[in-house]
Amino acid sequence: MLKKLADSVREHSVPLRDNDDLDVLVDKIGDARLVLLGEASHGTSEFYQVRAELSKKLIQDKGFSIIAVEGDWPASQKLNGYIKGYDTETKTAKEVLKSFNRWPTWMWANEEIAGFAEWLKDHNRSYSGTPKVGFYGIDVYSLWESMEEVVRHLEKTNSPDLSLARKAFSCFEPFNRNHEKYAISSAVYSEGCVEEVTKLLQRISESRDLYQYEEESILDIKVNALVTANAERYYSTMIFNDEKSWNIRDLHMVEALNEVMDFYGSDSKVIVWEHNTHVGDARATDMANQGLINVGQVLREQNRPEDVYIVGFGTHSGTVIAADEWGVNLEEKTVPQAKLGSWEDVLHRTGDFDKMLFFDQGNRHLFSSIIGHRAIGVVYNPEYEHLGNYVPSVISERYDAFVFIDKSHALTPLNLYETVF
Repeated sequence: MLKKLADSVREHSVPLRDNDDLDVLVDKIGDARLVLLGEASHGTSEFYQVRAELSKKLIQDKGFSIIAVEGDWPASQKLNGYIKGYDTETKTAKEVLKSFNRWPTWMWANEEIAGFAEWLKDHNRSYSGTPKVGFYGIDVYSLWESMEEVVRHLEKTNSPDLSLARKAFSCFEPFNRNHEKYAISSAVYSEGCVEEVTKLLQRISESRDLYQYEEESILDIKVNALVTANAERYYSTMIFNDEKSWNIRDLHMVEALNEVMDFYGSDSKVIVWEHNTHVGDARATDMANQGLINVGQVLREQNRPEDVYIVGFGTHSGTVIAADEWGVNLEEKTVPQAKLGSWEDVLHRTGDFDKMLFFDQGNRHLFSSIIGHRAIGVVYNPEYEHLGNYVPSVISERYDAFVFIDKSHALTPLNLYETVF
């Protein structure tokens, strides 16, 4: 099986020598409206660099105007304001990236994103058309930050919904911004705030016309209310049901993404930056056996096949930014050579250079075998990665294309040491 797979890789792979070679991938993307760009880790420089260069080409050549990332909505909105020129006081992207102050900060507060953000700002400044390119975080974790943003919006307009928001927020105050404390209280003792946040989300959804008072305010308050409601569900579920909480999170990311696309209009085109485990279709992995879904699967189900294009990323060896456990200081860790017989091992053995593969009706069957595919999270122990870091996958069904970086390097965080918030 591996020999046939290796032969197919040799026949169908295309070298990736420089950014000009990405033009082939842009052509393959064609008229897709949703382009999902993965990563095999949250701490690899080349993944960020290639995604940035590819995004630039899609923005300039194909008219994409939305970057949606696996990040918090409130912090991303500050970067969005800088990129679009709403924020006239902040001088540099590095300064605004300090808003990403919740662990793991390195995912977005890094040199690679700072450079890309400056490019986006320059592009928007020189672009005479509309809409300007925006940057949005669609993850679910920012429960307290999003609630604060809802209250801020309502205070600014002296909204009749302010008392309802304050009541919902007061329900969370005893937990002192501690997600685990809230999760235990809600799941074990049924002392949660679901009724309060559900009423708030419904009320804001019904009163959307009241909140159009500044740039993107109506989108901002709606998504922050959505985060509050879905984050409450996520934390209430995570103690006893990992599968259900995972699905809540990924469904939220799709829901938030659809809100952004609706705001931009029916012809909007979006680029999504998330981990392979979120963008690569879950039905092509063993996730499906556990009842798990993900963003890539749901977007394929919600849209026409030709409208969604998914690109996976991987590496054979190198270095990465990660941590030993949740909430502790980041480290530059060594990524060992890929496990023998894995997807990354096959790609390396067919030539130790960077390459791209494209899957279509003519060749998908050649890559239809199930093979281990490496996934590195923000918590990572290289010594034990063979025990749980390889996801059995049908690569040609999980992705439409794959970018392989043979030897990769750790990204450059703006903060060398993490502070737990």
